[in-house]
Amino acid sequence: TADKFVIATGGRPTVPAVPGHELGITSDGFFELNEQPKRVAVIGAGYIAVELSGMLNALGSDVVQIIRKSHFLRNFDHMISESLTESMKASGVTIEANTQVKALQKTGDTITVITEEGPLTGFDTVIWAIGRTPQTDDLGLETTGVDVNERGYIPVDPYQETNIPNIYAIGDIIGKAELTPVAIAAGRRLADRLFDGQTERKLDYENIPSVVFSHPPIGTVGLSETAARQAYGQSVKVYESRFTPMYNAFTEHSPETRMKLIVNGPDEHIVGCHIIGLNADEMLQGFAVAIRMGATKRDFDDTVAIHPSSAEELVTMR
Repeated sequence: TADKFVIATGGRPTVPAVPGHELGITSDGFFELNEQPKRVAVIGAGYIAVELSGMLNALGSDVVQIIRKSHFLRNFDHMISESLTESMKASGVTIEANTQVKALQKTGDTITVITEEGPLTGFDTVIWAIGRTPQTDDLGLETTGVDVNERGYIPVDPYQETNIPNIYAIGDIIGKAELTPVAIAAGRRLADRLFDGQTERKLDYENIPSVVFSHPPIGTVGLSETAARQAYGQSVKVYESRFTPMYNAFTEHSPETRMKLIVNGPDEHIVGCHIIGLNADEMLQGFAVAIRMGATKRDFDDTVAIHPSSAEELVTMR
């Protein structure tokens, strides 16, 4: 027994209930592969799917990515979604868009993926990367009275507490920003509040920076342009930049970098920052600190640029 309980059981890869689903592996199974797949189908359009596809394609596998809609990462800013889709096509990933997988079939030594548009053949590996499911179904939570919604997530208040006093939930099982650093941060703040007397300590789920280790990488913090316009209407203004990094000036392939700042109001308070391109994953962290502290476009403009660098574009946009 204990006075306080924390539920932090995380999530598991989702596998659809289609015929032959067991012929595919998940992101867990990916790390158990003994050799590189020669021809692989990756099913899904989220961050795990694009990371696996980009990595396998860069290693030389023949990659086919199957997605239900027309673009990847549909919950991201449309600039990010469109740019990544274009870049992955250009890098050699075959994209089968606007279709659904109906079944997997064993065909000799290979796997056939049956889609709405017909069969795709010759795969030695199929990876399910269609999302994750919260691991709350086998905990016996019904005996505690803890609420669980229809998708299996546990609702919590801003202090991570469930509907039952002294029972808390953190991480992927609450359905907010399902990222490992978020779960760690929530757990630390909960410990500070419960055991170190910091009575108002809690995680702020706004302006959480995130990176997708795709090819090219993505960094994003704050609202997308669509979300910002829904929240603030006509007071939103957008600044964008598109260029080829100096690193790629003399390389065979010259992938572009794209950046977007979304600002609101007469003081141009920055409410969103989105980057796709070389080193986006490394440059975002510092800008995320500034945005969380309430930076304005003028603050960025008044910061001396580091030249030559890609990051300087964020403080020189006009």
